[in-house]
Amino acid sequence: MDLLTVTDISKQLPGGFTLAPISFEVPALRKIALAGETGSGKTTLLRIIGGLIQPDSGEVRLEGKKVKGPMEKLIPGHERIAYLSQHYELPNHYTVENILEYASKMPEHTAEQLYEICQITHLLKRKTDQLSGGEKQRIALARMLTTLPDLLLLDEPFSNADMLHKQRLKEVIRDIGEQLSITCILVSHDPLDSLSWADELLVLRDGKLIQRDNPLDIYHQPKNEYVAGLFGTYNLLPSELFPRLSAGAQIMIRPEQFIPTDQSEAIVSGIVKEVLFYGSFTELEVRIANRSLRVRVLEPRYSKGDVIHLTMALGSLHAL
Repeated sequence: MDLLTVTDISKQLPGGFTLAPISFEVPALRKIALAGETGSGKTTLLRIIGGLIQPDSGEVRLEGKKVKGPMEKLIPGHERIAYLSQHYELPNHYTVENILEYASKMPEHTAEQLYEICQITHLLKRKTDQLSGGEKQRIALARMLTTLPDLLLLDEPFSNADMLHKQRLKEVIRDIGEQLSITCILVSHDPLDSLSWADELLVLRDGKLIQRDNPLDIYHQPKNEYVAGLFGTYNLLPSELFPRLSAGAQIMIRPEQFIPTDQSEAIVSGIVKEVLFYGSFTELEVRIANRSLRVRVLEPRYSKGDVIHLTMALGSLHAL
């Protein structure tokens, strides 16, 4: 049996936004990410799953039992579902240790393991007004987990985080799933944050679920340009450049899928118009006839005005 079943969930919100009927299931211990542009319905769907918003139709079931909404119970939420929003709060003037012990249902040795996973063991004796924003967020997450939930819902956990904090939090969330055997559903305003973490991605647009797949296929075989653009830069080329493919389609190519080559083996050639160095790679703007392409190379050996010849593995091309 799946841990979570979402069946025909819909919701009309003030302002005209509608979450269309959405259905999916989540097996235990999976890591699921909800992706989409701002206003696509990610947080609304997440809060419905957590029992914090009442759906207009449909239902959510956790291990076969209905998750009741706020119109069906006095205190919104579900005792086996932990929901951490981006607007978390901690009581002031308490030590971290006191806050965690008050909420905990864990035996002491399990709690110690949790604190290590959340990277907060060294913070237990501090008061909450002595903590950085990143430290507070990890403590708020640990406090949620001390209730021993089966499902963890994370709403924009990387919001406003610098690179160091974001990387540390990614490690914590990964370890939570693996070491504590907790199923996670995550929403991020930057879909790229989800690619290396999620087992499966659900992409929403205007309240509709438009693609569900593993990260590799979402990235390389998006359903349309909207999905392609969510997960990074892409190029579109006419299929006439590729004799083995059917004419008329637009071929999507990620910048890193181009391969610099000799003129004799090139599919396209162009002039380098811009060189952008990003440390681990260099991105080139290449002018080809009446269009510009983004090309990603590892070695920064090209300059403006250089002629570059490009090929690509035909098996990696995707028609939109």
